[in-house]
Amino acid sequence: MAAELTTTKLNAESHLLLDQPLLRLPHELARKNFKIVQKNVERENKDILSALKTTANAAFTGNDSGQTLSSLDNMINRMQGLKRKMVTLHNEEMVLHQHSRRRIQHLQDLYEIPSLADVKYDEWSRVRLNRLLVDYLLRCGYGESARALAREKGIEELVDLDVFVQCHMVEESLRRGSTKECLAWCAEHKPMMKKTDNRLEFELRMQQYIELRRNGQVVEARQHARKYLTQHASTYPKEVNRAAGLLAYPPDTQVQEYNMLYSTARWDVLATLFVQTHHELFSLPARPLLHIALSAGLSALKTPSCHSKHASSTANASSTTTSVCPICSTELNELARKLPYAHHTKSYVENDPVVLPNGRVYGRDRLLEMSVKVGLDPGLVKDPTTSHVYPASDIRKVYIS
Repeated sequence: MAAELTTTKLNAESHLLLDQPLLRLPHELARKNFKIVQKNVERENKDILSALKTTANAAFTGNDSGQTLSSLDNMINRMQGLKRKMVTLHNEEMVLHQHSRRRIQHLQDLYEIPSLADVKYDEWSRVRLNRLLVDYLLRCGYGESARALAREKGIEELVDLDVFVQCHMVEESLRRGSTKECLAWCAEHKPMMKKTDNRLEFELRMQQYIELRRNGQVVEARQHARKYLTQHASTYPKEVNRAAGLLAYPPDTQVQEYNMLYSTARWDVLATLFVQTHHELFSLPARPLLHIALSAGLSALKTPSCHSKHASSTANASSTTTSVCPICSTELNELARKLPYAHHTKSYVENDPVVLPNGRVYGRDRLLEMSVKVGLDPGLVKDPTTSHVYPASDIRKVYIS
């Protein structure tokens, strides 16, 4: 009974290793929201104080009162505009806090479940599975399907629909050959990108330069390079020098170094770089959480017998039985082939193990007892899995090393 309780006891900490992004993304979004508020307040404060000082000096000197009133009206309008921005940002922050509370409660529910056998654990696991499915759909670009699933399951506060939808829109715009949307995204997240020393914006400006040169706009390309590329000469000297050399080579050049710059495949590279940058800024894993969970689950179940020619499996044509092992299934057998084997800290091998001629291992006592029950002669034993019968003299003792 004690062993059973040990194997079914729920370890919440190990379960939550996969759920770190659940709390980190709202935190990153709240920090971004705070930075925007801080930037707006500082800018308006500086401008308003300067305008107020100028207006006050003009009023003391007895200048045109109409101009003074106009300046005051302008400052009031600016403050009202700032208030509207603050209200919008405050509402966004309240939504983020609500999502965080809902997510914290979702994780807290796990700590209140004592056992893996508890029905509440099944319910919690179904919610997490739905979250992983929504995450996977969002990363694959199926935003509407993800939204419909989240709405149906009532988990809209537990998934990050808008963040991934915006990411996919910018990614698709790059694949279509447009840098406008991504540059706007870079401008919005510039303070965050500075801390990571990311090269996304430089590569976007480089692509704009390449397109100008492709279209024969040499003068515009030079102006663009002086404005956006030369300032990065110390950081990316090789790339800037290559950009300068591009002026001497037309789009149909056979020089590989410059032919690669003109290649339309660069748009896919930019899209990939953007997604990578986006996930790094918001502390999101590069791979879908569903893939990570699936890999961990497959590794936990995988044993050498899963890929043995003697394995009982629907994927093994030579097998005479069907296994319920997920790794041995037709769908997952090949997917799990390159994954590591499970590491078991406890042995569940029966006492006095013996091996049959077909390579299967059983406990000697259980094997002999079953052979007697099915009515075999004392000199014969039967494989419980394959039903093959062997002489008892052919079984060999197994020594575990």
